[in-house]
Amino acid sequence: MLHEITFPSFNQRDNVYGWIYVPASEPKGIIQLIHGFGEHSRRYLHMIATFVEDGYIVAADDHVGHGKTALENNVWGDWGDKGFTTMVEDEKRLHDLVVEKYPDLPYFMYGHSMGSFITRMYMTRFGDDLDGVVLCGTTGEWPNLNDNIAFVKQFAETDPTGSNPDIGGTLMGWMFARCPEGVKLGNEWICDDEYVQYDHANDPFDAFSKPTSNRSWLYFLQMMEDITGPEWAKKVPTDLLVFNIAGDQDPVGQFGEGIYQVSNWLMNEGCDVITKLYPGYRHEIHNYTELKDMVEFDILEFLDICL
Repeated sequence: MLHEITFPSFNQRDNVYGWIYVPASEPKGIIQLIHGFGEHSRRYLHMIATFVEDGYIVAADDHVGHGKTALENNVWGDWGDKGFTTMVEDEKRLHDLVVEKYPDLPYFMYGHSMGSFITRMYMTRFGDDLDGVVLCGTTGEWPNLNDNIAFVKQFAETDPTGSNPDIGGTLMGWMFARCPEGVKLGNEWICDDEYVQYDHANDPFDAFSKPTSNRSWLYFLQMMEDITGPEWAKKVPTDLLVFNIAGDQDPVGQFGEGIYQVSNWLMNEGCDVITKLYPGYRHEIHNYTELKDMVEFDILEFLDICL
């Protein structure tokens, strides 16, 4: 069974589009899947199908400025003017709609990349909603974060809806350092499979190739500021189980260092965390042909522990 839903965004401008995938069996829990920067939730259809086949309801939406939400509202790459908490507030709204329709089930959250940042924000604001969390391809201390915020803020304040072409390279150019094939499409850091790179770059629902507004770049950095350091971990409920996974060649996770940094922040505050790095893989571990089944199996095994 599939429900397509829509609800007003926290930004008071857009309507968010989402989907609830329901197994043809008694569901054993709910997984809310949160996609990353510049993409959309249907890039996870293989994972969604696996989770549904295992008996989970899966809820997912396309963020403001992304995917079908951007298409239907005719606004790409801009998140509105209500600040960096817009997406976490939208995910809270999705959670509440799903629980209203399917109450009294264990509730889990999976977030990849920027989706993991949103998940980590959710953990500190609405952590009591959740029975377990999977962080995939998250970040530790982002390089030069404070300097980058100051750099982007000047453009966000003078031309918030404009898009400065220098921002992307300044913030993320270093992420290609371990891509021996060089930079051709501009997304090589996500995965070394050229077919995944091509699909990502040419997906019409993908905001990757469209300009991101100056204020949205600022919100992106402010998200990371909000989830950085022991101060963030102190706000996470200590009874919330966490599975922290990534490729050890993922620049977002600082090639493993940032992944362990996040796990240690949490564990030092008394949280139970399982950490797993997949050797030799970059950012999108769930999209490698030879790895995605294993990643999905590991996630389901973790959820079984939670249950």
